[in-house]
Amino acid sequence: MSPPYRSSARRRGEEGAATVVVCALLGVLVLVAAACGVVASVFADHRRAQAAADLAAISGATVHQRGEDACAEAAAVAVANGASLESCHVERYDVLVTTRVTGPRWLGWTGDPVGRARAGPEQ
Repeated sequence: MSPPYRSSARRRGEEGAATVVVCALLGVLVLVAAACGVVASVFADHRRAQAAADLAAISGATVHQRGEDACAEAAAVAVANGASLESCHVERYDVLVTTRVTGPRWLGWTGDPVGRARAGPEQ
């Protein structure tokens, strides 16, 4: 004879329902963890693009003060820091630089982080 609480408390057809719920919740947890990883990667790539832009603008402004090609130097520094130089132009004594870093590709998202910087002598 089985205990009375087992036969009255358990309904037929519900065996394994908790397993399905746990598997679904684990799937959602994995998706959220992957999304958090992508967000962290985008943040890190943006910081890298901004650092490359800052360094490229500073080095471009430095060589511009010596009368050399600022944008060629900025492009070399940007590439050395893992970015591509999107634009560079000189406004009087200032060098304005835009860099781009290849960002993560996930679920069709293709946005690449961009960094912008301006450097020149203090006025």
